[in-house]
Amino acid sequence: MTISCIQTHPTKGQTEANLRSVEPLVLGADADLVVLPELFATGYFFDSSEQAASLAETIDGPTVRQLEGWAQETGATIVAGLAERDGDALYNSAVVVAPNGLLGTYRKTHLYYEETQHFAPGADGFEVWTVTDRKRRSYRLGVMVCFDWFFPESARTLALQGADVIAHPSNLVLPHCPAAMPIRALENGVFTATANRVGTESNGRESLTFVGQSRICSPRAEVLAAASVVDEAVIRAEIDPHEARTTALNPYNDRVADRRPELYAS
Repeated sequence: MTISCIQTHPTKGQTEANLRSVEPLVLGADADLVVLPELFATGYFFDSSEQAASLAETIDGPTVRQLEGWAQETGATIVAGLAERDGDALYNSAVVVAPNGLLGTYRKTHLYYEETQHFAPGADGFEVWTVTDRKRRSYRLGVMVCFDWFFPESARTLALQGADVIAHPSNLVLPHCPAAMPIRALENGVFTATANRVGTESNGRESLTFVGQSRICSPRAEVLAAASVVDEAVIRAEIDPHEARTTALNPYNDRVADRRPELYAS
């Protein structure tokens, strides 16, 4: 199957323009799994919680409907970051959309920086979905969002739940993640697909610069595809997701069976 990560440079607050900009990239990706960045349609560094609320949408809103249309047209499963409104609460979420519609939503567990002022942290934990590629071959897809990478338990939880591939919509500003993701893939025996953004964004008081470097990594810590620090890009890699189901390292060691959780501090 083919994974594609789309690295974008959205304009904060310009949802319709951002969707128009992304559309030809999604439709031309020619992939079974397409991963878009965190908050890809709204921008990230909100001026206020009121601005975040004004840009947030319900799960049945226009952005998800657009994603559903793209998935139906291309046959791809799409994972994309969304500012979600649920009643009075706002969440930094990612949606999983298949050609037959929305499969589910993940609400970001570990909020970063001023996200803590605008969003509620997700309380439902991590989830793995069984999805299919365009040839109807099934695989298991987990999702985490941006700063979740910093906590090894995020990827480990998804791996223990059976994920073959971890989609990772991101708006990374810390420089460490691109180097860390091959290790997350290796230690958990999974493929990872990090879709980051580029550019600089201001909230009126300070600015954040995003580090780009979207990448797709293998269970052997290989970087299968990578984008630059500054440019928008579409990266692609061909994988066999079922390679992630081999947990043995050699005849004597297994990355799952050798764990000793009774000795690990919580």
